Amino acid sequence: MADLLVIVPTRGRPGNARRVLEAWDATGAWADAVLVFAGDADDPQIGGYRRLADERRGDHRYWWLTELPAWEPMVSKLNKVATREARNFWALGFAGDDHLPRTPGWARSYLDALRELGTGIVFGNDLLQGERLPTQWAMTADIVTALGRMVPAPVEHLDSDSSIHALGRAAGCIRYLSDVVVEHVHPAAGKAPEDDQYRHWNRPTQVKKDRRAYDLWRSAQLAKDATQVRALRAVSRGRPGADQ
Repeated sequence: MADLLVIVPTRGRPGNARRVLEAWDATGAWADAVLVFAGDADDPQIGGYRRLADERRGDHRYWWLTELPAWEPMVSKLNKVATREARNFWALGFAGDDHLPRTPGWARSYLDALRELGTGIVFGNDLLQGERLPTQWAMTADIVTALGRMVPAPVEHLDSDSSIHALGRAAGCIRYLSDVVVEHVHPAAGKAPEDDQYRHWNRPTQVKKDRRAYDLWRSAQLAKDATQVRALRAVSRGRPGADQ
């Protein structure tokens, strides 16, 4: 079994899921990683995901579709799948259904960097935020197990990347791979049209709600979470191949 599982929460975009699979095909990712789409059984477009899974049923050792019974926010889906799978994989990743890997061997580069860190977080160049924010990332599964979640801040969608960045910096365990491109095909980059999902998550009320949750976590919980991760690093740095 591959060491890295990438979780892609998704809703209403089976066409995007197909593009993600094609990008993984083109970059040879299946040699080093597997993928799970986390969807909602009540999604009006769930049939499109199921048809895609049926079309590519021969690939199911490499990727699969998991369905939650009803809609949940992106971070809730991500945390549920990550905590469930943390015992089965050495590393766990997140990508949106609008993230398309472009660099051949990108998954191996993620794993190589994580092995050097021992415990840590890596992210690539999304051609939008670059080094400023990890809009997609991978982390060692021990972080998920220790914290009981993948996204440290109790946000629903927005500022999940900010909290990953803040945790990685506070714990001294995050690495940016500038030469590994995982393109964010997003309206902010002029690469995708607005749709219901983008409009929903970028409502002013949602922006304020997630920012409040992030700010509260940063002031009240970040230091504690970083201490836990640093303790993991102290153990992992003793392993062969880890940064000293």
